[in-house]
Amino acid sequence: MNAISELERLSGSLYIDARYVRSESATRFEVIDPATERPVGWIADATDAEIDDALEAAISARKRWAALDPRSRAVVLHDIAAEIRNKKALYGAPLTLEEGKPYKESVDEVSWCATAIDYYAEMARHEAGRLAGTTVPGQFHFSVKEPLGTVVIILPFNFPLVLLCWEAAAALAAGNAVIVKPHEQTSLTTLKFAELFSTLPSGLFQVVTGGARVGQRLVASPKTHGVAYTGSVSVGQQVARTCAETFKPCLIEASGNDPFIVMPSAPLEIAARGAAFAAYLNCGQVCTAAERFYVHEAIYDKFAEQLAVETKKLRVGNGFDQVDIGPMATRKQRDRFEAMIAHARQQGARVKTGGGRPAHMNQGWFVEPTVLTDVAPEFEILNEESFGPVAPLCSVSSFDEAMTLANQSRFGLGANLYSLDMDEIMRAVREFESGIVWINAPLLDNDALPFGGRKLSGTGRQLGPEGLAQFQNTKFVMIDPKASKQDFWWFPYSNEESFRS
Repeated sequence: MNAISELERLSGSLYIDARYVRSESATRFEVIDPATERPVGWIADATDAEIDDALEAAISARKRWAALDPRSRAVVLHDIAAEIRNKKALYGAPLTLEEGKPYKESVDEVSWCATAIDYYAEMARHEAGRLAGTTVPGQFHFSVKEPLGTVVIILPFNFPLVLLCWEAAAALAAGNAVIVKPHEQTSLTTLKFAELFSTLPSGLFQVVTGGARVGQRLVASPKTHGVAYTGSVSVGQQVARTCAETFKPCLIEASGNDPFIVMPSAPLEIAARGAAFAAYLNCGQVCTAAERFYVHEAIYDKFAEQLAVETKKLRVGNGFDQVDIGPMATRKQRDRFEAMIAHARQQGARVKTGGGRPAHMNQGWFVEPTVLTDVAPEFEILNEESFGPVAPLCSVSSFDEAMTLANQSRFGLGANLYSLDMDEIMRAVREFESGIVWINAPLLDNDALPFGGRKLSGTGRQLGPEGLAQFQNTKFVMIDPKASKQDFWWFPYSNEESFRS
């Protein structure tokens, strides 16, 4: 496959100052195909000097880029989006090799990158500031939006390209430079993807690979001015602490543990299909995956049966075959997930279907999509992020009980409801303690509306005008064209306004 040879070619490379350079680092991380457990390449743990080279290259690049008018920047970004659409298969294949998701999902992810770039190319032309009514006749009061400077983007393995573009498109459209630190598992795909940005000014878009040290150096550097991080809660907290030292703006998208409520008015077959998609997309490795199912007792058994039927239909295998679900991305992720399933069973959960590894798979980090029943609210699997293909079903006696359980989580990224009862629907919209609410339509997003969470799910928003504002400074400007006297305000204060004893 051409994808394999490309990953081999890019092994050990960094993308600095608009060119691929061979890293001088002696430390490397092997990249394993999760479907075959075979090495497909390796990445370098970039040296401090190489990181500093990227930081320096970004300085002059961002100044040149910010000096362009938003329309000219938009033209360049639209061209990049068009190139992505024309060559999406070229970047989908490496993603399946590294991350394991079905090829269809990989190509879809590349397509979403193009829509995000097109959206922000135009949004930045409209969100450049605003005019306000003055407080003094004859003056001119307005605000202007300016770029932060150099933005660091630290990515996870599960959606390495679309999350890159959600953030990089907004940052670039706003006039910033971008330095990307991809996840170790999907760095080679990200390096390949970087070639699409070669039409940008040299040094404006760069990729440095490596582990935690690389990310820490970029976040802490006085030469970076904003950070976008997606990953675990603990690392997100470390990033936020570092940024707080200098009040550096940061966008944190951490873990999710999304509830999925099913009420008696819901069409059960549709609800079960929606539940299967929400629980098992990308082998359950989605921050907004449905991980806690609260099903009304009146329909609990029927829903469990229907969800098991839908689950058994799913084809598990290599993402380059005709499958619905690929492997988990790393051995570590599979071990963690299997331990969580085992603990749920020890606590009393019953396996309705799945629960193990596919019998015909002797290689690869595959697991069966799983339905668990008899799950109680206190079970670990309902209170921690499972991040794997499991649907644990908890019975509830009322909508009130379902909402109470849904909101008691430490996380607040997304929340789902299947119901045709308008009172329940409107209550869910008001009462869910989450950044996203899906009613009868799980896991969709919209470039024009904000994506993000509450509580330990993070801070800030991606997408929408809010996503652009993450990478902008706002400046208030007041102009008096005539340089008039301001005696109503200036010294000396009039005797009439002074205190009289």
